[in-house]
Amino acid sequence: MHEIEPYFNWRHLYVSEEDKRSPFFGKTYSEFQFSQTVYNYYIHPQWDDFGSQTLYIKVLYTDYEIGYCIIEFIGEWNDAIENDIMTLKREVIDKFIRQGIRKFILIGENVLNFHSGDDCYYEEWFEDVSEEGGWIVLLGLPESSVHDFSQAGIYRYIQRLDLPDWRPFLPASLFTKIDTILLKRLNSS
Repeated sequence: MHEIEPYFNWRHLYVSEEDKRSPFFGKTYSEFQFSQTVYNYYIHPQWDDFGSQTLYIKVLYTDYEIGYCIIEFIGEWNDAIENDIMTLKREVIDKFIRQGIRKFILIGENVLNFHSGDDCYYEEWFEDVSEEGGWIVLLGLPESSVHDFSQAGIYRYIQRLDLPDWRPFLPASLFTKIDTILLKRLNSS
């Protein structure tokens, strides 16, 4: 796990620790000192700790003008014991919502597994953004977790998209593609 880095090809466009509005503004990283773990496995030091014991994130891109944010995840998403969604909502998402972000792209390729708990924070997040035309989209969730998210009813609040090849896109193009797909879904229903 220590070799899995957050996606870094957009760093010339956005760096969360240099963004004064980001919850991670001013954070410094070591490329050589591994201190964060998911259970007993060290993870790359570029991942950001938001207060969970088993789940880490990286804000890959934020556009305050258009109002969207792209966040990548690694680790175990555990709402049952750790209540990760509450911590994520309070420590990261609420701060972006206060800055006008209403559309969230979550990249879950490195989510090892998911344990559900109460869905009230998902519902709250959905209500916070959908009232103003926003949405929450999840890309790349491993098949093992797709079923768990479905069983927990999370897809009522977070839309899952199969877009396995998102990396060639620049952030604005990825956002436009997802926004277009969601508009088509909305118009067809």
